[in-house]
Amino acid sequence: MKSEIRYKNIKLIIEYDGSQYSGWQRQKNCQSIQGIIESAISTMTGQSVPLVGSGRTDAGVHAWQQVANFKCHTRLTPENFMNGLNSLLPKDIAIQSCGEVPVDFHSRYNVQSKIYRYYIGQCPHKMALFHQYCWSIPHKLDMDAMQNASLLFKGTHDFKSFEGAGSPRSTSVRTVLRSQLTVNENQYLIYEIEADGFLRFMVRNIVGTLVEIGKKRMRFDAIPNILTSRNRHMAGPTAPPHGLFLMAVKY
Repeated sequence: MKSEIRYKNIKLIIEYDGSQYSGWQRQKNCQSIQGIIESAISTMTGQSVPLVGSGRTDAGVHAWQQVANFKCHTRLTPENFMNGLNSLLPKDIAIQSCGEVPVDFHSRYNVQSKIYRYYIGQCPHKMALFHQYCWSIPHKLDMDAMQNASLLFKGTHDFKSFEGAGSPRSTSVRTVLRSQLTVNENQYLIYEIEADGFLRFMVRNIVGTLVEIGKKRMRFDAIPNILTSRNRHMAGPTAPPHGLFLMAVKY
């Protein structure tokens, strides 16, 4: 016996390799994560259904757990959607989980915080493996200075100095709940930051600044002055996108 057609709000947790895409957001004449998943949903439902993400990731940025939701009239179950979408999506996009949520759940507006992680590889020679998932730097970086600097981003600050042009926002003030730099067993530097929201290129601009500090081109205690200056030119360069991962979204 077929289940009845109902209006449902379906929540997806999505993993993707952003290397070959123009970013999350649907764009004309470009391949986007959002656009490809919407096309797969349309194939399954026969409807044009907008997919709402927790936020945009830029071209080349990856996600372990992006969150999105869509609403439609359907008799399909979450399990049907998960299996069907994974069969239709390319190998670099995967649905980790799928579930029905209350109709008022909104992937973007209900976000409490997000966690991003950036990988830096200290390597004196060219990297063949994993180069598309980290920023390879052929320099020995001052880890202590970078760690000290990373801690100074914690708290509520105006991040205009770390904002990319064209950032869609009403204010550049954000609250950083966690900001830390660690090194793993393979000697990759891992910068992880959790905040109640992020400006365009904010994480990549912070990482670029930390690397300048690691190269001893800037002092770690310059961070407070950079923040209060509200001047993008005071901070470091923008780190490349391929080392950045959206790790989790909290509600």
